[in-house]
Amino acid sequence: MSEGFREYVDVRLPALHRLAYLLCQDRHRADDLVQDTLVKLYLKWDRVRAATDANAYARTTLVRTFLSERRTNWARRVVLVDRLPDTAFSSDPDTADAVAVRAALAGLPPRQRAVIALRFYSDLSVEETGRTLGCSPGTVKSQTAKGLAALRRALPHVEPDGAAPARARS
Repeated sequence: MSEGFREYVDVRLPALHRLAYLLCQDRHRADDLVQDTLVKLYLKWDRVRAATDANAYARTTLVRTFLSERRTNWARRVVLVDRLPDTAFSSDPDTADAVAVRAALAGLPPRQRAVIALRFYSDLSVEETGRTLGCSPGTVKSQTAKGLAALRRALPHVEPDGAAPARARS
């Protein structure tokens, strides 16, 4: 195995796992998604190493692998229901909110989930997100707006700054 590849994986593996988990909401599927991505990166390692931003290349590969997997017949046939969350519920409001946000994120369509994860978790610009997903900045903006609107509907009690919604404050 190429030493450069091994070093890259040692550094980037946790970030790839976190992004994969945000996309698929299942630790085991996230492991599989990262593994598939690493295989693809290894097979194209010379191209990845020559890229201007190897992290962007890896993110793009991960997201496109996720989206491609969602389009297969397996994803249409298998629906996971009635499963326990990966983390335990707690009386701690921060933990409860985190579980609620993850559940709401899991309810988004795959492309909206990918846009939200790339824009707000990976902190990519509209243009970088568009390049990662292979779409126009306008598509990124519309998918972001739709995804955020769906999250607001699913989480009416949570405001970005932690304050109660305006209609609940009065």
